[in-house]
Formats: sequence, structure tokens, C-alpha cells
Amino acid sequence: MKDETYASTSLMRSIVQATLAAATLDIASAFAYGWLEGHPPIVILVGIASAVWPDARHAPVAAAFIGLLVHVAIMLVMVVVFALMARRLKWPQAHPVCSGCLYGLFLWAAMNLVVLPWRWPAIFPHFTALTLAEQWFSHIVLVGVPIAWLTRPGADARGVE
Repeated sequence: MKDETYASTSLMRSIVQATLAAATLDIASAFAYGWLEGHPPIVILVGIASAVWPDARHAPVAAAFIGLLVHVAIMLVMVVVFALMARRLKWPQAHPVCSGCLYGLFLWAAMNLVVLPWRWPAIFPHFTALTLAEQWFSHIVLVGVPIAWLTRPGADARGVE
């Protein structure tokens, strides 16, 4: 019973850590790419909020908060899915970097080929070589790999075994 409690606590801790790390890295990259295009961070967060609140632009401060919550909630789902899958399969545990890269590509495909076109069919998908490189970098390096690394069994608070 004590081992089960420890394993459950360890899994929950790794899920929280991976969610916070990947969400922070991903939103920071979105802010950076937005800034390069002349958009302040609040515009990015209001855009995220508009997925669930179509009139978000009319209340930008509240929408920014909602956008951040939506972003973290989506990341939590991404982390939980990977963590539970990785607990059942040996390969992701043995190869966190490779499995994180593959998961990052899967997340990119799910978001950019399914979720975004479903929500905003008039503007998605839309790719240029630059946006594709930015999106792949963010989804693979800043989301997939940290999720796989931080949720692997045996990872402690510093992400080290």
C-alpha cells in the first residue's frame, strides 16, 4: 500500500511539474513569435481564450486570464495522456527523448490538422516554412521532450533519476 501511495504521489508530482514546465515553455515561445510579428502577449492570450469565449477581445484582461487557464488545461490533458500511456509501455520509458519528439509531432498534428481547423476553418491550416519550423520546434523541443522527460518513472523534482 505504501509503494502504491508513493507511486501515485510521484506520478501526480511529475504530471504537475511537466504541465507547468511545458505550458511555460510553450506560451513563452508563443509570446516570442507573437512579439516578432508585432503582437503583445495579451493578444496571444486573448486569442487562446477566444477558442471558448468568442467575444474575448471585448474584455482583454479577463480574456488573458481565461486564455492562460485554457492553455494550462490543454497542456494538462496532453501531459496526462502521455504519462498514462508511458506507464503502460516500456519504449517511452526507455527512450524519453525519442518518445518526446514523436509525441511532440503527434501534438502538432492534432492541434494544427484537427483542433485549430475544426475551431477556425477559415484560417487553419496555414503554413509557411517559417511557421512550420517554429511550430515543430515548440511542439517537439519545448513540449514533447519536457513532457516525456519529466513524466518518466523515477524522475524526481529536478527531473533527474
